[in-house]
This record gives sequence, C-alpha cells and structure tokens, in this order.
Amino acid sequence: MPLTVEQLVVELAECLSARGERLATAESCTGGWAAKLCTDLAGSSAWFECGFVTYSNQAKQRMLNVPAATLEDFGAVSEQTVQAMAAGALANSRAHRVVAISGIAGPAGGSLDKPVGTVWFAWAGADGWRASRHRRFDGGREAVRRQAVYLALQVLLAHCRSGE
Repeated sequence: MPLTVEQLVVELAECLSARGERLATAESCTGGWAAKLCTDLAGSSAWFECGFVTYSNQAKQRMLNVPAATLEDFGAVSEQTVQAMAAGALANSRAHRVVAISGIAGPAGGSLDKPVGTVWFAWAGADGWRASRHRRFDGGREAVRRQAVYLALQVLLAHCRSGE
C-alpha cells in the first residue's frame, strides 16, 4: 500500500535527520506545496532549509540564477530549466538535497508539445547527485499539483534511503 503524502514526509524527515542533511525546494507550478507539507511537520527546522517559490521567469532568474537564455530557448517547463532551478537552489541555500518542479497544472496553458499535466522535475545533491524526469499527470489543476508533489518527495525519499 502506498504511503500517504504525510507518511512520506515523516519518513523523509527521519531519513534526512539520520543523515544530518537539509532539504530545499524550488517550486513553480506547485506554488510551495512541497515546502508547506515539509514544514507542516513539527521539528522540520532540523532538516528543512528553505523553499523557493519562483512562479515567474523573472523570479527563476533572480532567485535561482536560471539563465534567461535557458528560459527563452527551452521554456519554463523543460528539463534544462528544472536542472538550473535545482542547481540554483543548492547554490543559494545550505541544503544537501534539493528538488525543483515546473509544469503546466492547467486548466489552460498547455500546447501540443507540452499539454496540461506536463511536469518536469530535477533533483540534486551537494554530493553531485543529479536526476531529472518528466511526467504527464491526469486530472484538474489540484490533482496535477498533488501528484507532482508526491512524486518529488517520493524520489527524494528513495534516494535518501539508498544511502547515496
């Protein structure tokens, strides 16, 4: 049986705390939802560093050092952008691990190449770990955002548990 998102956060907190690590989030389409779930847990200041909510392209550039050329060439919803967001979150925090999320939650804003429900993720660690992937989620705006947050935290937990 899959974990609830609250159980997922508890287990992530335990894993990060046991490793003496801190987490930062860099969020666009999820609007800080991953950070909110992390900080809902009492004692999260021991393992949660910060959350960047960079909804606009200008905020991505200013707060996370995402190059304007990356946004122009690939768009905000792209592997290149989330990788830059993750790198920026690492550079602008004391976090050991970060996750970046950017997508099209809908109900509008999609295209043939990037339909509503398209979300890109990037994860990074101070130790050099890097991963990225994209998913297309079904459902309305809240469902897309909820699924995106769940996947983002799920991959963090799996990587933390792997001991890497």
